[in-house]
Amino acid sequence: MGLYKYLRQAWQENPDLFRKRLVQWRKETAVTRLEYPSRLDRARSLGYKAKQGYVVVRVRVERGGRMRMKFKGGRKPKKMRRMKIVSLNYQTVAEQRASKKYLNCEVLNSYFVGEDGKNKYFEVILVDTSAPEIIADREINWITGKKQGRRAERGKTSAQRKSRGLKRGEGHEKNFPSQRSHQRKAK
Repeated sequence: MGLYKYLRQAWQENPDLFRKRLVQWRKETAVTRLEYPSRLDRARSLGYKAKQGYVVVRVRVERGGRMRMKFKGGRKPKKMRRMKIVSLNYQTVAEQRASKKYLNCEVLNSYFVGEDGKNKYFEVILVDTSAPEIIADREINWITGKKQGRRAERGKTSAQRKSRGLKRGEGHEKNFPSQRSHQRKAK
């Protein structure tokens, strides 16, 4: 077995260490910059490299439904309610918060690291687009292009592509070019 396979097993099989980490993470700020990723195998598979220009951030997102701001008063329609149904998943919210905090970086990808009763934790891999090491590297310098700006806000990361319904293959034949055009053709 390779090194990363052992790392993956060590991550899954140690609940005591995991509990201690969660207690520590709860005390930290919602968006915390890290020196190195806590799941190296997952980070490497998503494109992380240990060189200048790469930034890893842990983001804490509260679980549960999101609430609208409290109504100031007056008569409300029957269907108006405070619970807000958001189509974004937690991972997407985490990526957007990291992108908002680090304005000079673009979100490359993210992965799940843990959850407790109140929060979910994700680590987001960011790339500094102005770093000379990134510009010189042919494997990653595509992220410095104009079309890659604000990736997290425009649904370009893998977590957001899942929620956009861009799945291909068996069971998703009717999704392309769009469900609306598919219905138009059927008529």
